[in-house]
Amino acid sequence: MASGRLPRKVLLKLNNKSILEHIVDFFKFSKLTDNIVIATTTLPEDNVIEKETKRLGIECFRGSSSDVLDRFYMCGTLFKSDIVVRSTADDPLVDPLLVDEVIHICKSTGCDYASNMLHRTFPYGYSSGEGIKFKILKQLYENLSDPLDREHVTRYIIQNPNLYDVRNILAPAELARPHWRLTVDYKEDFDLMKEIFSRLYKPNSFIKYESLVELLDKNPHLLQINQMHH
Repeated sequence: MASGRLPRKVLLKLNNKSILEHIVDFFKFSKLTDNIVIATTTLPEDNVIEKETKRLGIECFRGSSSDVLDRFYMCGTLFKSDIVVRSTADDPLVDPLLVDEVIHICKSTGCDYASNMLHRTFPYGYSSGEGIKFKILKQLYENLSDPLDREHVTRYIIQNPNLYDVRNILAPAELARPHWRLTVDYKEDFDLMKEIFSRLYKPNSFIKYESLVELLDKNPHLLQINQMHH
């Protein structure tokens, strides 16, 4: 809740549902996910997140607000995870097909880390989630002391990919749109997201990447909404 630029953003409504609820709904379409957990903080302002999570009928874990690595490690320990898929709540366009691809790659190759973020071909904020082997998360937790590494859970892996077995998911060449901004950090980002959801969201389904590309290719003026934050 304590986002500096856009306070309470994860509870902002798109088509009458909070961003958090959309993210949970979209994750439910993932076939390979065993458990969805909201990992929030112990700060009192996040009591409302716990309340929303309970309303949605999913697990809530509360941990450190500054040491996010600690929060993820403790959460993974509690839920006995073998692979953790980390997805941030400022990226509402969760793609369950990509989430499943990440989990499938992690399981079939035994790699340490998989995502579509090492070499970005998808839009910024269009996340597959980051799949990380719990064993590797534990190593990071035990060995890293830089506050930036503790705050940005996978930063060390992304900056040192040669030290790990990493896999990157690429968009099909004709659908690569790395210059688009689809995260929610500012009011203008949220305004763009409102436009996308009002056109593409249908209850009991998720927004397919192809439909998103088609919409924004046909309506390039929409991408101007948050252009100033590129």
